[in-house]
Amino acid sequence: MINTSRNNLKYNSIKIRPKKNIKSTIYIQNIYQEIICLIKRYYIQTQRRPSSLLSGILQPLLWLILFGALFQNAPVNLLTQNKNYHQFLSPGIIVFSSFTGAISSGLPIMFDREFGFLNRLLVAPLKSRNSLLVSSIIFIATITTLQTSFIIMSSLAMEYNNLNIQQIIIIFVILLLITLSIGSISIGLAFILPGHIEFLALILILNLPTLFSSTALAPLSFMPYWLQIIASINPLTYAIESIRYLYSIPYTNYENSIIKTVWLSLDIKNTIWFLILLTFICFYLVKNIILYKCE
Repeated sequence: MINTSRNNLKYNSIKIRPKKNIKSTIYIQNIYQEIICLIKRYYIQTQRRPSSLLSGILQPLLWLILFGALFQNAPVNLLTQNKNYHQFLSPGIIVFSSFTGAISSGLPIMFDREFGFLNRLLVAPLKSRNSLLVSSIIFIATITTLQTSFIIMSSLAMEYNNLNIQQIIIIFVILLLITLSIGSISIGLAFILPGHIEFLALILILNLPTLFSSTALAPLSFMPYWLQIIASINPLTYAIESIRYLYSIPYTNYENSIIKTVWLSLDIKNTIWFLILLTFICFYLVKNIILYKCE
Protein backbone atom coordinates (compact mmCIF):
# COMPACT_ATOMS: atom_id res chain seq x y z
CA MET A 1 0.00 0.00 0.00
CA ILE A 2 2.83 2.35 0.89
CA ASN A 3 4.67 1.51 -2.35
CA THR A 4 1.53 2.24 -4.37
CA SER A 5 1.12 5.67 -2.80
CA ARG A 6 4.78 6.47 -3.45
CA ASN A 7 4.45 5.47 -7.08
CA ASN A 8 1.35 7.65 -7.46
CA LEU A 9 3.13 10.58 -5.85
CA LYS A 10 6.12 10.11 -8.16
CA TYR A 11 3.85 9.87 -11.20
CA ASN A 12 1.98 13.04 -10.23
CA SER A 13 5.23 14.97 -9.68
CA ILE A 14 6.43 13.98 -13.13
CA LYS A 15 3.08 14.90 -14.63
CA ILE A 16 3.00 18.40 -13.14
CA ARG A 17 6.66 19.16 -13.96
CA PRO A 18 7.00 22.34 -16.13
CA LYS A 19 7.63 21.78 -19.77
CA LYS A 20 11.06 22.47 -21.24
CA ASN A 21 9.77 24.88 -23.86
CA ILE A 22 8.56 27.25 -21.13
CA LYS A 23 12.04 27.35 -19.64
CA SER A 24 13.70 27.81 -23.03
CA THR A 25 11.31 30.65 -23.93
CA ILE A 26 12.12 32.53 -20.71
CA TYR A 27 15.84 31.88 -21.31
CA ILE A 28 15.69 33.34 -24.83
CA GLN A 29 13.74 36.35 -23.59
CA ASN A 30 16.35 37.02 -20.91
CA ILE A 31 19.20 36.83 -23.42
CA TYR A 32 17.31 39.15 -25.77
CA GLN A 33 16.81 41.63 -22.93
CA GLU A 34 20.51 41.45 -22.03
CA ILE A 35 21.56 42.16 -25.62
CA ILE A 36 19.15 45.11 -25.94
CA CYS A 37 20.41 46.68 -22.69
CA LEU A 38 24.06 46.30 -23.70
CA ILE A 39 23.39 47.79 -27.15
CA LYS A 40 21.60 50.78 -25.57
CA ARG A 41 24.65 51.31 -23.42
CA TYR A 42 26.89 51.51 -26.50
CA TYR A 43 24.50 53.93 -28.20
CA ILE A 44 24.56 56.20 -25.15
CA GLN A 45 28.37 56.20 -25.32
CA THR A 46 28.24 57.16 -29.01
CA GLN A 47 25.73 59.92 -28.28
CA ARG A 48 28.12 61.35 -25.70
CA ARG A 49 31.08 61.03 -28.11
CA PRO A 50 29.73 61.91 -31.58
CA SER A 51 33.22 62.73 -32.86
CA SER A 52 33.96 59.02 -33.32
CA LEU A 53 30.93 58.67 -35.58
CA LEU A 54 31.77 61.77 -37.61
CA SER A 55 35.43 60.82 -38.02
CA GLY A 56 34.39 57.49 -39.51
CA ILE A 57 32.52 59.42 -42.21
CA LEU A 58 34.92 62.31 -42.84
CA GLN A 59 38.14 60.31 -43.09
CA PRO A 60 36.98 58.03 -45.98
CA LEU A 61 35.45 61.05 -47.74
CA LEU A 62 38.80 62.84 -47.61
CA TRP A 63 40.51 59.75 -49.00
CA LEU A 64 37.91 59.52 -51.75
CA ILE A 65 38.15 63.18 -52.75
CA LEU A 66 41.86 63.92 -52.34
CA PHE A 67 43.35 60.58 -53.38
CA GLY A 68 40.91 60.29 -56.28
CA ALA A 69 41.84 63.76 -57.50
CA LEU A 70 45.56 63.04 -57.10
CA PHE A 71 45.49 60.04 -59.45
CA GLN A 72 42.56 60.98 -61.64
CA ASN A 73 44.73 60.71 -64.78
CA ALA A 74 46.10 57.26 -63.93
CA PRO A 75 45.55 54.85 -66.87
CA VAL A 76 43.55 52.22 -64.97
CA ASN A 77 41.12 51.94 -67.88
CA LEU A 78 43.80 50.06 -69.83
CA LEU A 79 43.60 47.03 -67.54
CA THR A 80 40.19 47.35 -65.85
CA GLN A 81 36.61 48.07 -66.85
CA ASN A 82 36.55 51.36 -64.95
CA LYS A 83 36.45 54.62 -66.88
CA ASN A 84 38.61 56.63 -64.47
CA TYR A 85 40.60 56.23 -61.27
CA HIS A 86 37.86 57.75 -59.13
CA GLN A 87 35.45 55.00 -60.16
CA PHE A 88 38.20 52.45 -59.52
CA LEU A 89 38.99 53.89 -56.06
CA SER A 90 35.44 54.17 -54.68
CA PRO A 91 34.87 50.45 -53.87
CA GLY A 92 38.25 50.27 -52.14
CA ILE A 93 37.48 53.25 -49.92
CA ILE A 94 34.01 51.87 -49.12
CA VAL A 95 35.43 48.52 -47.97
CA PHE A 96 38.30 50.18 -46.15
CA SER A 97 35.89 52.45 -44.22
CA SER A 98 33.99 49.33 -43.15
CA PHE A 99 37.28 47.70 -42.13
CA THR A 100 38.38 50.77 -40.15
CA GLY A 101 35.10 50.91 -38.22
CA ALA A 102 35.15 47.18 -37.52
CA ILE A 103 38.78 47.04 -36.36
CA SER A 104 37.98 49.67 -33.70
CA SER A 105 34.95 47.79 -32.32
CA GLY A 106 36.95 46.26 -29.48
CA LEU A 107 37.97 49.65 -28.10
CA PRO A 108 34.84 50.14 -25.88
CA ILE A 109 35.42 46.71 -24.32
CA MET A 110 39.06 47.58 -23.75
CA PHE A 111 38.08 50.76 -21.89
CA ASP A 112 35.51 48.76 -19.90
CA ARG A 113 38.33 46.43 -18.87
CA GLU A 114 40.58 49.27 -17.75
CA PHE A 115 37.89 51.20 -15.83
CA GLY A 116 36.41 48.11 -14.17
CA PHE A 117 33.02 48.11 -15.90
CA LEU A 118 33.70 44.77 -17.58
CA ASN A 119 34.20 43.14 -14.17
CA ARG A 120 30.80 44.45 -13.10
CA LEU A 121 29.23 42.96 -16.22
CA LEU A 122 30.92 39.62 -15.64
CA VAL A 123 29.70 39.35 -12.04
CA ALA A 124 26.20 40.42 -13.09
CA PRO A 125 23.65 37.59 -13.42
CA LEU A 126 24.00 37.31 -17.21
CA LYS A 127 22.32 34.29 -18.74
CA SER A 128 25.03 34.00 -21.38
CA ARG A 129 28.48 35.52 -21.81
CA ASN A 130 27.82 35.48 -25.55
CA SER A 131 25.63 38.56 -25.01
CA LEU A 132 28.82 40.62 -24.76
CA LEU A 133 29.97 39.48 -28.19
CA VAL A 134 26.57 39.67 -29.89
CA SER A 135 25.74 43.15 -28.56
CA SER A 136 29.12 44.55 -29.61
CA ILE A 137 28.81 43.03 -33.08
CA ILE A 138 25.27 44.36 -33.62
CA PHE A 139 26.29 47.82 -32.44
CA ILE A 140 29.34 48.08 -34.68
CA ALA A 141 27.39 46.63 -37.63
CA THR A 142 24.73 49.35 -37.38
CA ILE A 143 27.27 52.15 -36.92
CA THR A 144 29.47 50.93 -39.78
CA THR A 145 26.45 50.50 -42.07
CA LEU A 146 25.46 54.09 -41.35
CA GLN A 147 28.95 55.36 -42.10
CA THR A 148 29.40 53.37 -45.30
CA SER A 149 25.96 54.47 -46.53
CA PHE A 150 27.20 58.07 -46.59
CA ILE A 151 30.34 57.00 -48.47
CA ILE A 152 28.33 55.02 -51.04
CA MET A 153 25.91 57.88 -51.66
CA SER A 154 28.80 60.35 -51.98
CA SER A 155 30.69 58.15 -54.44
CA LEU A 156 27.58 57.60 -56.56
CA ALA A 157 26.88 61.34 -56.57
CA MET A 158 30.46 62.12 -57.67
CA GLU A 159 30.35 59.60 -60.52
CA TYR A 160 26.73 60.19 -61.53
CA ASN A 161 26.30 56.43 -61.36
CA ASN A 162 23.18 54.43 -60.53
CA LEU A 163 22.84 51.02 -58.88
CA ASN A 164 19.74 48.85 -58.84
CA ILE A 165 18.25 47.45 -55.63
CA GLN A 166 19.79 44.02 -56.12
CA GLN A 167 23.28 45.45 -56.47
CA ILE A 168 22.85 47.65 -53.40
CA ILE A 169 21.70 44.68 -51.31
CA ILE A 170 24.70 42.60 -52.42
CA ILE A 171 27.06 45.47 -51.58
CA PHE A 172 25.65 45.81 -48.05
CA VAL A 173 25.78 42.02 -47.54
CA ILE A 174 29.47 42.01 -48.46
CA LEU A 175 30.18 44.98 -46.18
CA LEU A 176 28.25 43.34 -43.35
CA LEU A 177 30.30 40.13 -43.64
CA ILE A 178 33.55 42.13 -43.57
CA THR A 179 32.31 44.07 -40.54
CA LEU A 180 31.26 40.93 -38.65
CA SER A 181 34.51 39.05 -39.27
CA ILE A 182 36.89 41.95 -38.58
CA GLY A 183 34.75 43.21 -35.67
CA SER A 184 34.82 39.82 -33.95
CA ILE A 185 38.61 39.69 -34.32
CA SER A 186 38.85 43.17 -32.78
CA ILE A 187 36.70 42.09 -29.82
CA GLY A 188 38.91 39.06 -29.33
CA LEU A 189 41.99 41.30 -29.29
CA ALA A 190 40.30 43.48 -26.65
CA PHE A 191 40.29 40.45 -24.33
CA ILE A 192 43.86 39.42 -25.17
CA LEU A 193 45.89 42.64 -25.27
CA PRO A 194 46.93 44.22 -21.95
CA GLY A 195 45.68 47.78 -22.53
CA HIS A 196 44.30 50.37 -24.92
CA ILE A 197 47.76 51.70 -25.82
CA GLU A 198 48.74 48.33 -27.28
CA PHE A 199 45.33 48.06 -28.93
CA LEU A 200 45.63 51.46 -30.64
CA ALA A 201 49.22 50.72 -31.65
CA LEU A 202 48.10 47.47 -33.29
CA ILE A 203 45.33 49.30 -35.16
CA LEU A 204 47.83 51.87 -36.48
CA ILE A 205 50.16 49.09 -37.57
CA LEU A 206 47.43 47.09 -39.35
CA ASN A 207 45.47 49.86 -41.06
CA LEU A 208 47.74 51.05 -43.87
CA PRO A 209 49.46 47.71 -44.61
CA THR A 210 46.04 46.09 -44.95
CA LEU A 211 44.97 48.86 -47.34
CA PHE A 212 48.12 48.73 -49.48
CA SER A 213 48.17 44.91 -49.58
CA SER A 214 44.73 44.83 -51.22
CA THR A 215 43.43 46.00 -54.59
CA ALA A 216 41.92 49.15 -53.11
CA LEU A 217 44.45 51.52 -54.71
CA ALA A 218 45.83 49.47 -57.62
CA PRO A 219 44.88 46.34 -59.57
CA LEU A 220 46.75 43.07 -59.12
CA SER A 221 48.53 43.49 -62.45
CA PHE A 222 50.24 46.66 -61.15
CA MET A 223 51.78 44.81 -58.20
CA PRO A 224 55.00 42.78 -57.97
CA TYR A 225 54.55 39.04 -57.65
CA TRP A 226 55.22 38.90 -53.88
CA LEU A 227 52.61 41.59 -53.24
CA GLN A 228 50.12 39.77 -55.47
CA ILE A 229 50.46 36.75 -53.17
CA ILE A 230 49.75 38.86 -50.09
CA ALA A 231 46.80 40.57 -51.80
CA SER A 232 45.39 37.15 -52.73
CA ILE A 233 45.37 36.19 -49.04
CA ASN A 234 43.79 39.48 -47.94
CA PRO A 235 39.96 39.07 -47.60
CA LEU A 236 39.46 42.76 -48.39
CA THR A 237 40.65 42.08 -51.93
CA TYR A 238 37.68 39.84 -52.68
CA ALA A 239 35.19 42.25 -51.14
CA ILE A 240 36.67 45.19 -53.07
CA GLU A 241 36.66 43.36 -56.40
CA SER A 242 33.06 42.23 -55.89
CA ILE A 243 31.84 45.79 -55.25
CA ARG A 244 34.02 47.10 -58.08
CA TYR A 245 32.39 44.61 -60.44
CA LEU A 246 28.93 45.76 -59.31
CA TYR A 247 29.92 49.38 -59.88
CA SER A 248 31.15 48.76 -63.41
CA ILE A 249 28.19 46.86 -64.92
CA PRO A 250 24.50 47.84 -65.22
CA TYR A 251 23.32 44.32 -64.37
CA THR A 252 24.50 41.51 -62.11
CA ASN A 253 25.82 38.25 -63.54
CA TYR A 254 26.75 35.79 -60.81
CA GLU A 255 28.64 33.49 -63.17
CA ASN A 256 31.28 35.93 -64.41
CA SER A 257 34.68 35.82 -62.79
CA ILE A 258 35.38 39.00 -60.83
CA ILE A 259 38.98 38.34 -59.80
CA LYS A 260 41.78 36.01 -60.84
CA THR A 261 44.29 35.70 -58.05
CA VAL A 262 47.53 33.75 -57.91
CA TRP A 263 45.72 30.52 -56.96
CA LEU A 264 42.08 30.73 -58.01
CA SER A 265 39.34 32.57 -59.86
CA LEU A 266 36.15 33.61 -58.06
CA ASP A 267 32.74 34.96 -58.96
CA ILE A 268 30.36 36.88 -56.68
CA LYS A 269 28.69 33.75 -55.29
CA ASN A 270 31.98 32.13 -54.35
CA THR A 271 33.22 35.37 -52.83
CA ILE A 272 30.14 35.68 -50.60
CA TRP A 273 30.46 32.04 -49.48
CA PHE A 274 34.14 32.61 -48.74
CA LEU A 275 33.34 35.65 -46.59
CA ILE A 276 30.56 33.73 -44.78
CA LEU A 277 32.99 30.92 -43.97
CA LEU A 278 35.56 33.44 -42.73
CA THR A 279 32.92 35.09 -40.51
CA PHE A 280 31.93 31.80 -38.89
CA ILE A 281 35.57 30.91 -38.22
CA CYS A 282 36.21 34.31 -36.60
CA PHE A 283 33.06 34.01 -34.49
CA TYR A 284 34.03 30.53 -33.28
CA LEU A 285 37.56 31.57 -32.31
CA VAL A 286 36.48 34.75 -30.52
CA LYS A 287 33.69 32.93 -28.67
CA ASN A 288 36.21 30.46 -27.25
CA ILE A 289 38.57 33.32 -26.35
CA ILE A 290 35.82 35.12 -24.42
CA LEU A 291 34.79 31.93 -22.59
CA TYR A 292 38.43 31.21 -21.69
CA LYS A 293 39.14 34.76 -20.46
CA CYS A 294 35.89 35.04 -18.48
CA GLU A 295 36.34 31.82 -16.52
